[in-house]
Amino acid sequence: MDDKIKKYLTALEKEKGIEILLACETGSRAWGFPSPDSDFDVRVIYKHPTDWYLSLTEEKDTLECFYESREIDISGWDVRKCLRLLWKSNASILERIQSPIIYDADQNFLAEINSIAQNTYSRIATVHHYLSMAKKSLEELLSAHDYKLKKFFYAIRASVACLWILQREEIPPIEFGKMLEGLEISHDLTDRIYELITLKSTVNETYLHHGEQELISFMKSCISKAGLESKNLPSSKGSMSELNTFFRNTLG
Repeated sequence: MDDKIKKYLTALEKEKGIEILLACETGSRAWGFPSPDSDFDVRVIYKHPTDWYLSLTEEKDTLECFYESREIDISGWDVRKCLRLLWKSNASILERIQSPIIYDADQNFLAEINSIAQNTYSRIATVHHYLSMAKKSLEELLSAHDYKLKKFFYAIRASVACLWILQREEIPPIEFGKMLEGLEISHDLTDRIYELITLKSTVNETYLHHGEQELISFMKSCISKAGLESKNLPSSKGSMSELNTFFRNTLG
């Protein structure tokens, strides 16, 4: 599948007249809990030739394509859009620049954008993203007796990300296992989470699960704690001029 994805990326560059700066996996494969039939969620950061940016009107700065009967989803953002989102400490861009599964990358670009992300990281902005996701996902779990494990992991990963942001100054890692290992969570809970990760790796996404009241209570406590403490978190100390310089250098 890697070879197919790389072939589609090369074709996409030619078709759209762009240069891909980063193409990586996101979603459950990058988070560390895929199912056997999980789709491939490929996300790209790309740039246009410099003249594309010298216009009184702004052209479309996103793309989305599906391949292999929609098993491969390739979508992405223009680099200017990405840097604007980075300035706001957007969680999605913070995740994809950390992805452990990379199909193509300008390594200098990737190293520098990760460095700048440390400066623009806002704990208060990022926690709001994960808190909203955790609340919504948990509500969906509680509204049904049986649920898909995919929904369960959306909820627990977002809840643990909230806990990470409250307790640590570093950007939450995209890999769920790294989050679990970096926090003081009881062994009983983490052992059960890893058991469920193993289960998810053996069943298709249509599988329905139920129960897990201890983990649901844990999620509720994370959400409650984040709701109470998030307002006191610091914002970004980043510099827009640093982003502008990086943007101009990236365009070359």
